[in-house]
Amino acid sequence: MKKYRFKRLKIIEQIAIVFFIAVVIPMSISGFIINNINQQSVRHQLRESAILVASMVSDEVDFFLKTNESTLAQIADTLEYLPSKKLKIKFIKDVAKRYPNCDDIIIAKNPQELAKTTTDAHLNEKPILSTQMKDGSFLVIVFNSNNWDNQLFKSLEDDNRQIYIIDKEKHLLASHNFTPDVFKETVDSLPPYFEVEEPIVFGDEKNQPIVYLHRKNPDLTIVVNTTQNIAKKAILDNRVKIILSVLFAILSMMVLIGFYIYYLYINIRQLFKAVIALSKGNYQRQIRLLTTSFTPYEIIFLANEFNNMATEIHKSYLQLKKKNVELKQLNEFRSNLLDTVSHELRTPLTSIQGYTSRLMRQDIVIDEETKQKSLRIIKEQSERLKRLIEDLLTIPDIEGMRLRTVNSNIWINEVFEQSELLLRKRDGHEIIVNLADDFPQIYADKGRLEQVFVNLYENAIKYSYPDTPIIVDTAVNGDKVVIKVKNKCDKISPKKLNSLFEKFVRLDDEMTRTTRGTGLGLFIVKGLVEAMEGTITLTSDDEYGFCATIVLHTAKSETQISEQV
Repeated sequence: MKKYRFKRLKIIEQIAIVFFIAVVIPMSISGFIINNINQQSVRHQLRESAILVASMVSDEVDFFLKTNESTLAQIADTLEYLPSKKLKIKFIKDVAKRYPNCDDIIIAKNPQELAKTTTDAHLNEKPILSTQMKDGSFLVIVFNSNNWDNQLFKSLEDDNRQIYIIDKEKHLLASHNFTPDVFKETVDSLPPYFEVEEPIVFGDEKNQPIVYLHRKNPDLTIVVNTTQNIAKKAILDNRVKIILSVLFAILSMMVLIGFYIYYLYINIRQLFKAVIALSKGNYQRQIRLLTTSFTPYEIIFLANEFNNMATEIHKSYLQLKKKNVELKQLNEFRSNLLDTVSHELRTPLTSIQGYTSRLMRQDIVIDEETKQKSLRIIKEQSERLKRLIEDLLTIPDIEGMRLRTVNSNIWINEVFEQSELLLRKRDGHEIIVNLADDFPQIYADKGRLEQVFVNLYENAIKYSYPDTPIIVDTAVNGDKVVIKVKNKCDKISPKKLNSLFEKFVRLDDEMTRTTRGTGLGLFIVKGLVEAMEGTITLTSDDEYGFCATIVLHTAKSETQISEQV
């Protein structure tokens, strides 16, 4: 059975899932709970505010009745003192005109007329107020319904509830936001018996609470109807506010966490890329973080440690590479050494062996001239072999910085003369030395300096044009002498020129080699000159293809020599 393997998520995907589970879902649940709590709070608030509105309207009714009853009593008292009916009618008309909210003032002679006036007023939905006078008649004020409503509900203009004031027969006396259908439905739902002076909540208390307040004196009922639209609107408004608040909170958190995740993700990607680069052999790769105040300490620490590790690995890599180059050079040295032994050493040995065997033969007679010639060749090849061995023995001392020279004050012209004598052959090249008669002594090792010039002469002769001279220029520069050995040959490239001081490097490569040599001459020359506290440089131009410039110290006093020792 094949085992199912879950897909490994990227860090950004994991963070998104964690954010959704740890933030979005809890905040959504919290918003749902808060919304339910808010609904209960809004419904409770609507019930309490409906009770408060009923009490406020009751207080307004009390104030209205007390004010108008006092005014009605004053009008009745005034009518008692008017002698004629005509004056009474005139007074009533004047008062009706000046009296606010008054539609008409009527005198009912008996209870029957009062009942009829009351019925007519109810039919016209006009409230009335009456008082009995001393003569048994009734003074009745018929109020304007609009003015009456405005006065009672003035403080509730912005309230969207429907408010009704009805009498004991459930006739409408005053209303606010009146609609016939809702009024009829509300009145029909009123209980048959009212509790006195207590605001009572009935109906659908959850979504459409209705409050009534029954008054005994006067006998009327105040009904406050909170329609379902009001409850829904209040709940919806608060729900929208809650949803917007939750969304704003989530959005704010997403923005903040998003910035944090962005920088964290970028830095982790930098680590990721650096590890990949390191695994592919790029040891110079460094991590460059986008650092902010929110960048975790661990990320910075990890990046710094990685950079340090990469630096150390790169150093080790360079050292290993250098060692490999040295090993390669060592192998080349061994190969070149074998090649040198097989070519350069074999030639003089073969000559010496051949001429020695010839001289030792008893079966032939050799004249004196032939003997001298053979002995001269044997001597030359022996000296050549000696110089080659000296060169080979000098190399370890130069490489190990163990080369010792015996410096003293010497005449340079003697060095030039002896060097020319040590040359194997000149191949038709004249050595021209430009040396002033008053040229000072120099401070150097005479034997080593002769070895230097022999090597320089041989190199200059090997690669110069046929029948061209080897020029040696000398000059004095303060406490230094400058000696230049140059020839006429093809111009040497700067790249090749810089490598001529290395071991086994020749001006002509193996494919085009036309001259003999080990390729050690200039390497040894440089080591010997530096051991004598001098310097040597190589230059090449169109006039002189090869020019070696040696700088050495002039002669030193005995005091300077003793101090140096």
